[in-house]
Amino acid sequence: MAERFVEIILSLPPLLLALTVHEYLHGYVAYRMGDPTAKWSGRLTFNPLKHIDPIGLIAFLFLKFGWAKPVPVNPYNFYNFRKGMVLTSLAGPGSNFLLAIISGLLIRLLDVYSAPSFLISMLGLSIYFNLLIFAFNLIPVPPLDGSKVLFYTLPNRYLNLAHVLEQYGLFILVGLIFIDNLGIPVLWGWIGPFVKFFTILFGGRNILAI
Repeated sequence: MAERFVEIILSLPPLLLALTVHEYLHGYVAYRMGDPTAKWSGRLTFNPLKHIDPIGLIAFLFLKFGWAKPVPVNPYNFYNFRKGMVLTSLAGPGSNFLLAIISGLLIRLLDVYSAPSFLISMLGLSIYFNLLIFAFNLIPVPPLDGSKVLFYTLPNRYLNLAHVLEQYGLFILVGLIFIDNLGIPVLWGWIGPFVKFFTILFGGRNILAI
């Protein structure tokens, strides 16, 4: 019980950073592409209180899947609709992959100086959560970022399929997560190995028992 409590405490800073940077980058890239909605909504900030959904945060800590408050985006303000949608959607997961790399580099650097174990553990958790958010968000099921990347890189003839999936995507996603929690690794069957492989690659060793 005590070990689990310590893990949760160590998880909070890297998880808050991962979710905050993810949402900020969505809003920032949308702003650069011509949409000021996130800025007008006060979401172009690194203040985690503006981005965190308490229930989504708890879900991340205990269920491996969770969410933050989505940054509002109006794609009709983009200079280029398709390019804006794709880049804005990729910005969040891309920031998490970059944070995972940076965390790994810091671990390798701190190993040289025999840094405290809690700091290494926190950076290991940073790699883990950032890779988890990256992999989860690129699943091509609405409302996840991967679905927008897929829909807006497909030819126009598939847009009707995209609209249908947007109507039922959330139910599909919840169903997949429910199946995973029953012990049938539909999502975790590929997310788990992906996260483990890159955690070892970036951190230099299996820092976490994933």
